[in-house]
Amino acid sequence: MHSWHSKREIQNYINANLNADLHSLLLKKSPFPEVSMQEIVQQIKGRQVAQKKFPFLLQDGIIFPPQLNLEQSSSEKTALYKSEILKGEKFIDLTSGFGIDAYYLSKNFKEITLVEQNKELLDIVKHNWSILGKKANFINEKLEDFLTENNENFDVIYLDPARRDQNKNKVFLLEDLSPNILEIQDQLLFISEQVIIKLSPLIDLKYLISVLKNISKIEIIAVRNDVKEIVVFLSKNYSGEIMCNCVNLESGENDFSFDIHAEKNAQAEYSEPQQFIYIPNNTIMKAGIFNLISSEFKLKKLHPNTHLYTSDVKISDFPGRILEMNVIDSKEIKKKEQFNLISKNYPLKPEEIKKKYQLKDGGNQYLIFTQSKKGKIILKSV
Repeated sequence: MHSWHSKREIQNYINANLNADLHSLLLKKSPFPEVSMQEIVQQIKGRQVAQKKFPFLLQDGIIFPPQLNLEQSSSEKTALYKSEILKGEKFIDLTSGFGIDAYYLSKNFKEITLVEQNKELLDIVKHNWSILGKKANFINEKLEDFLTENNENFDVIYLDPARRDQNKNKVFLLEDLSPNILEIQDQLLFISEQVIIKLSPLIDLKYLISVLKNISKIEIIAVRNDVKEIVVFLSKNYSGEIMCNCVNLESGENDFSFDIHAEKNAQAEYSEPQQFIYIPNNTIMKAGIFNLISSEFKLKKLHPNTHLYTSDVKISDFPGRILEMNVIDSKEIKKKEQFNLISKNYPLKPEEIKKKYQLKDGGNQYLIFTQSKKGKIILKSV
């Protein structure tokens, strides 16, 4: 790696400019002859991202790759969660990237292998892991070439396929990813008991189940109600029920697990709004288990297309927000009042509602514009 990374005065300059305007900085001449301003800015950007996404890398001597590699990396929070459910002898990450997932997921394994086709990126990971005191076999090779030559077995294979095509456009279908998961899934399950694939939060679960073999589990992982990733577990020779876990990190909300086919047989009951209104979190919305939530928690749904629930008795372990609310008439809404506005299955969007009633955003009060089976209604928090 570049020797300049270890120079104290350059590290001090990077640290002193963590909050600087990077565009202005790029127009300046580098104060150090051995390093360009572009390289310095890349390290500043890396540290800025690390503060939020992977603070364990905020150590002297750590090197950060270009912006795109940082964007594609998992966060420390999601990687740590995944690491708690894995252990074994041999772990391999076939798409190592910046190595955040590998760093955490491999912590309960004796032998770790990282495969990465980008040599410069792999050299950065190798350098960083030596600073962090973590050992691995580093293999600079295309995944497909590695699989062709490999004759080893592994306890766990991990993949995070690239979700951009040659033109840098985002892609979602498994056959469009790099590598093409559908082409190599048999090969992967031949050399490992378990294959774990991280996918885009936008991927369709029904589609996943229709194209992948031996799925044992699907994890929908959100951080503070923002769905970050879908993680699919394939297990060799598995043909049982597929469990799905809705996990919401850092929100204090309840997780929810279910059999992926349970929604087909579940039936919702309906009612006009009662004392408590339940808003499912985004992992539940992503899972699409709208009838199952009604039957599992003994809650009534407001309308087939309104994913809001209601009850007279508070169900505290519901995976989402619970509000005490009353139905009100639109005439009761005063101008300039402050509300958190929610619009579900209603003709107007929150912005349009805000404009129509001249309301302000925020505060502790909620106003929900929605529909029950009887028609349009407005709910206000008590």
